[in-house]
Amino acid sequence: MIVLVLGGTRSGKSGVAESIAESLGPTVTYVATAAVDPDDADHAARVAAHQARRPQGWSTVECQAPADLPRLLREIDNPVVVDSLGTWVTLHAELAVEADDLLAALANRTASAVIVSEEVGLAVHPPSELGRRYVDVLGMLNQQVAAVADRVLLVVAGRVLDLPASHGAV
Repeated sequence: MIVLVLGGTRSGKSGVAESIAESLGPTVTYVATAAVDPDDADHAARVAAHQARRPQGWSTVECQAPADLPRLLREIDNPVVVDSLGTWVTLHAELAVEADDLLAALANRTASAVIVSEEVGLAVHPPSELGRRYVDVLGMLNQQVAAVADRVLLVVAGRVLDLPASHGAV
């Protein structure tokens, strides 16, 4: 089962994803796509809050490079939470994401995957070219992952909407 959990900043998407993963059994691997930046106290505090919420039996693996995520999805044979696709996109030089390997790794998993991603399409139009490219890349990636997902959830203000399957092409 692949579940994609979308939401904006502070929407509660990570908590929803963790709750779903908890129901999948005691052995879950949390795949973190953002390493702690020791020079950014706010980011470090956010990461620490995420870590404190996780059940004791969960293990954590960090993605350091773009190729790490598809590889980890192939190697880890228990349920995973991936948090998040937005930070994974930023690991790519020039935001040049090639999603085929990620999509194949997801589609071929035998264990469940709960994927967290930022829904950036509801935000203000970015004023910079880089910001617009990020929104475009992540928006397309979200559509591609949603196409292979069994379930897609949208979290807004802590409330969860179960999105119906799409009947159109990506």
